[in-house]
Amino acid sequence: MAATAEERGRPAPSHAHSPLGGTALVIGTLALSLATFMNVLDTSIANVSIPAISGDLGVAPNQGTWVITSFGVANAISLPLTGWLTQRFGQVRLFVGSVVMFVLASFLCGLAPNLETLIAFRVLQGFVAGPMIPLSQTLLLASYPPRQSGTALAFWGMTTLIAPVVGPLAGGWITDNIGWPWIFFINVPIGLGAAFAAWTLYHRRETPTRKVPIDGLGLALLVLWVGSLQVMLDKGRELDWFGSNQIVLLAIVAVVGFAFFVAWELTDAHPVVEVRLFARRNFLFATLAIAVAYGLFFGSLVLLPLWLQQWMGYTATQAGWTLAPVGALALILTPVVGRYVNRVDPRPIVTASFLIFAFVMYLRSLFTTETDLATIMVPTVIQGAAVACFFIPLMSIALSGLTPDRIAGASGLTNFARITAGSFGTSISTTLWDHRASLHHSQLVEHLTLGSLPTERFLDLATRAGLTPEQALALLNRGVDTQSFMLAADEIFRLAALLFLVLVGVVWLTRPQRGASAGVDGGAH
Repeated sequence: MAATAEERGRPAPSHAHSPLGGTALVIGTLALSLATFMNVLDTSIANVSIPAISGDLGVAPNQGTWVITSFGVANAISLPLTGWLTQRFGQVRLFVGSVVMFVLASFLCGLAPNLETLIAFRVLQGFVAGPMIPLSQTLLLASYPPRQSGTALAFWGMTTLIAPVVGPLAGGWITDNIGWPWIFFINVPIGLGAAFAAWTLYHRRETPTRKVPIDGLGLALLVLWVGSLQVMLDKGRELDWFGSNQIVLLAIVAVVGFAFFVAWELTDAHPVVEVRLFARRNFLFATLAIAVAYGLFFGSLVLLPLWLQQWMGYTATQAGWTLAPVGALALILTPVVGRYVNRVDPRPIVTASFLIFAFVMYLRSLFTTETDLATIMVPTVIQGAAVACFFIPLMSIALSGLTPDRIAGASGLTNFARITAGSFGTSISTTLWDHRASLHHSQLVEHLTLGSLPTERFLDLATRAGLTPEQALALLNRGVDTQSFMLAADEIFRLAALLFLVLVGVVWLTRPQRGASAGVDGGAH
C-alpha cells in the first residue's frame, strides 16, 4: 500500500531525543516496566477476589463481577485516545499523570465502603490506565538506540504477557492471607516509585504539544460502541447471550455505533483515533495477528483454571500454579528474541511462536480426567517459548515505518485491539465450553438410562458402598458432567490449535523491511 499524500508530506519530527545510557537506561526501563506490570496486573488480579469482595460488601457474586467489567470498559475506551491526548499534554506529562491518578484510584478502591463506590473508583482507575501501556512502550523505544528497539520491546513484552498469569496467583494469595483491599493498596508504592523515576528521567524529554480541537462526536461514538461491546462481552454469558433483549440491544448499539464511528473518523480533520493507520499493510495484519493470538492465549488462561477448579478438584491457588511456569522460558528467551528481531526477518520468529502455541493447545486437547499435575504443567512450560517469540516481532512489524509522533497512537490502537480480543477470547471460550459440555452431557446420558447395564452396575456398587439411590444418581450425574466438560475443553483446545496454524498465513501477509525499527520511518507498508 503506497504512502498517503499526508504521510509523504509529513515533516520529520523535531522532538527526537538521544537514547539514554548506563544507570539512567536501567532505571528508566525498570520504572516503565513496573508501571506497565502494575496496570496489566490489575486487569486480572481481582478475578479470584470477587467472592471475597462480594461477601464483604454484602452483594451477590454476579453483582461483584462489575468490579471487573467497569475497569475493562473504561480502559478500553481510553486506550484509543492515547494519540490525541499525547498531542494535547505531551508524552511524559500524560504518562506520569496517568500513573499518579492510577495510584490515587487504587487507594480509593481499597477504601471503598460499598459496591457502588468501588465500581466508580474502578471506572476512574480503568480510564486513567489507558495511556499508561502505549506510552510506556513509546518512552521505552525512545530510550534505546533504533538498532536496540527489539530489546526495548522485549522488556516491555515480558511485563504485558506474564502479568496476566501472575495476577490470579497474587490476587488469590493476598485475598486469602491479608484481605482483598490490598490487591489495590499494593499499587501505591509501586506506582509512586515508577512515577517519581519516570518524571526525574524523562521530564526534560517532553514532546511538543498543540491544542488539537476536541473531536466531541468521535469521542461520544467511541464511548458508545466500546462501552456497549465490553458490557455485552462481560455480561453475555450471565444473561444467556442473544436470548436476552439487553444483549441484543447492546450488540445493535455496538455495531451501528462502530460503523458511524469509523465513517466519522475517516472524514474528520482532527480524529480522536487515527483509524487510517489500518491502511498500512504491516499495521493491519500485525495488529490482527496480535489480537487473535492474544484472544486465544487469554481464553486458555481462563479456561484451564476453570476446568481444574470446577471439575478436577484443584484449589484456586493450585490452579494458578499450573499457569506459573509459562514465565520461565519467556524470561530466558525474550531478551534473546529482542536482541535479534531487528537483524532478521521477524516473520519466521512469529511463525515459530504460533507453531509452538498450536502444539501446546494440541497437547492440552489430550488431557483426560486422569491427567496428573506434572502432565498438565508440561504444555505450560513449553508455552513460555511461544510467548517469548510472539509479541516483540509482531509489535516491531506493526510499528515499523511510523514516525515517533505516531507511535503512541499506533501502540494505543494495537493494545486496544489486544485487550478487546482478550475479552472476546474469554467470553467465547467460556460460552462455547458450556454449550459443548451440554451437548456431550446429553449424548453420554443416552447410554446411561435407568435399567441399562452400566447404570445398574454403578448403582449396585454405590449401594454396597452405603449410598442411597438419590446419592448414587447424583454421583453418577457428577461423573457425567466431569467427562462432558473435559471433552468440551479438549475440543476448544483443538480449535485454538487450528486457529494458530491459520494465523501463520496472516503473518506472511506482512512485508517488513529487513532491519526496520519501530519508530524509524522506513515507509514500510
